[in-house]
Amino acid sequence: MGLVGAVAVRDGGAALPHGFWAAVRVWLEKPQVANRRLCGAAIEAEGTVPLGEGREASPPLAAVWGGGSGGGQEERVAPAGAAELGRLWSEVRGQLPAGQGHLPPSLTPWGGPGHRSELRAVLRTLLPRGRTVGPPAAPVKELAVQDAFNGTVTFLPLEENSEGKHQLKKCNIYQIQLTHVKDEEWSVSVVVPFPEDWFSDGIAYPKLPWLGNELLSKLAKWSVEQKPSEFKSTLSLISVAKYSKVYQDLKEKYKEMVKVWPEVTDPEKFVYEDVAIATYLLILWEEERKEKGLTKKQSFVDLGCGNGLLVHILNNEGHSGKGIDVRRRKIWDMYGPETHLEESTIMPGDSHLFPDTDWLIGNHSDELTPWIPVIAARSSYSCCYFVLPCCFFDFHGKYSRRQSKKTQYREYLDFVAQVGFVCGFHVEEDCLRIPSTKRVCLIGKKRTYPPAERALIDKQITQYINNHQTCAVVMCDRRVGFNHKDHSDGVRKEAGSELPENESETAGRIWMPGFHPREKVEQIRNCASLPRDFVDEVVLSVANLLLNAAPQKSCSNMHGGNTNTWNQGESLSLKEVAEHLNKETLKRLKSEYGGLQTLLKNNHQVFEVLNGRVHIRDWRKEKPSRKTKPEVKRRLSAEAFKTCLCWFFIHHPDGCSLPSESCPYAHGTEELRQSQIIKKKKHIQ
Repeated sequence: MGLVGAVAVRDGGAALPHGFWAAVRVWLEKPQVANRRLCGAAIEAEGTVPLGEGREASPPLAAVWGGGSGGGQEERVAPAGAAELGRLWSEVRGQLPAGQGHLPPSLTPWGGPGHRSELRAVLRTLLPRGRTVGPPAAPVKELAVQDAFNGTVTFLPLEENSEGKHQLKKCNIYQIQLTHVKDEEWSVSVVVPFPEDWFSDGIAYPKLPWLGNELLSKLAKWSVEQKPSEFKSTLSLISVAKYSKVYQDLKEKYKEMVKVWPEVTDPEKFVYEDVAIATYLLILWEEERKEKGLTKKQSFVDLGCGNGLLVHILNNEGHSGKGIDVRRRKIWDMYGPETHLEESTIMPGDSHLFPDTDWLIGNHSDELTPWIPVIAARSSYSCCYFVLPCCFFDFHGKYSRRQSKKTQYREYLDFVAQVGFVCGFHVEEDCLRIPSTKRVCLIGKKRTYPPAERALIDKQITQYINNHQTCAVVMCDRRVGFNHKDHSDGVRKEAGSELPENESETAGRIWMPGFHPREKVEQIRNCASLPRDFVDEVVLSVANLLLNAAPQKSCSNMHGGNTNTWNQGESLSLKEVAEHLNKETLKRLKSEYGGLQTLLKNNHQVFEVLNGRVHIRDWRKEKPSRKTKPEVKRRLSAEAFKTCLCWFFIHHPDGCSLPSESCPYAHGTEELRQSQIIKKKKHIQ
């Protein structure tokens, strides 16, 4: 009875006990990072509550909890929250099993020797990730009460009765404890008063072993982690509760798109990613209408709209706007006339301004990404923008790294943010919940200058772009949302009287003549389009190079009791391999993305490329996947068995290292099977 689990923690960096409270704060505000069946938590009230009677709750003190996640709407508690918290605490404390505000002996009691007269409390609502089967369940509310003196935080589940009063759900009370053992040794544990009565709903309340293993291990890890994240927490600028509801509604509404997706891309990834982005924008725009007192829904233009699904959803949800892309997609024909999509090449210049548009969108807009803040700034004083950077592009081509202390992704985000600052926007950063490694968006919806200074800002933009062409760029601080003046004054000085008159104006119809838009016909440049005989020649040449390199690696092989020596060859670096290929071959490979490395990886039956070195693949050493393959992958593997000839059986001087019955490839044409894999049928209109 009582103890569910305990984890020993060694603190060599003096992170505890502060780190423990920071970890608890993560579990309070962002439970979804541990419990994947939750979308998040809405913090409804926060403050101190008295141990004695007759005192009101007081406002929150973030320092007690180790600080919040920073700036999200869920952390901004209403002024009336503290008073409401006090009334709720008065209802609940008398219902505690031991009465008088104490918990059963199996939990650390409040009010020990030297105790404080106050406790810290947070009221939160847990938000499920998906829809429940049947009628919607009542929201799960918890009152989390912290006793800093004893190092405990107790979670009190609440249920609302027919009279609107809160009842304590005693069976699911649990407490997280921090105990100092000695020196650098600490212990984090989870205890419950009534483990035999614990009720698991599989969502907000998993089974007790999950609390004692999964949650506890994460809390212990977070408690001593001192490396700050490079990025904001997810959905820090909007309401997580509202996001959860709208996302589930839109997901249900547009789920049929997955079944009829005609593109070659993964339908689930792209459909649900665009549903998530649309959800974010709809909530962001709703908040903007409330702030500005608007009733009309915002208009938009999606630059580089791709498959157009985001435009389709936004149009369907009542926002007027269109998408523009250089290449038409097959799926465009499925949307109908209400979805406005345009096949056109966008050249940053005077002919591509949108003075009557409220928002510009750049969703993985590639070469247009750094130009979108510029186009928004020059379209009108009220035009805003939303960009979700993916591939790294500068104003004129591929982005070149300038700092080694940051990741390339962080550096590129800082560059795009700086463009926004130079264009006179107060740039905000947020992290979306989408199935992508590039999830950080940048938003410019407020100006840092009055309308009368538009001409000055325009000169500043022109100077910045011209300077950037010659790499004279001052990189901005990675933090987003700071004072614009601190980072733009230097640029403004450069944009003064030293500029020639003809350079101080927007540079004609095309702002940068060297800009290269995306090609209308997408070229396949992953070595897949190279002639088969050319590929075979390169593969054989590289294989012979590795096999003949000295010293040779020979491996013993037992086949039917006979000991054979199989030549595994030597490993060489990609550079060494390239030096042995003729210039014409290298020139042809360089025209493909990835070049030699991509070609070798494509021929994975023969080669293995690890840490920049090329090896002959030894199929005897291939280990089965640790994780069980999904049914679809198992079926595809079975259907592909013996459908291709074994390269080693034909070309290797020692033949194949595996016997015929074990090799997935055919040892001779008599073993060849016809492939049973049927390619995905194209959508029939």
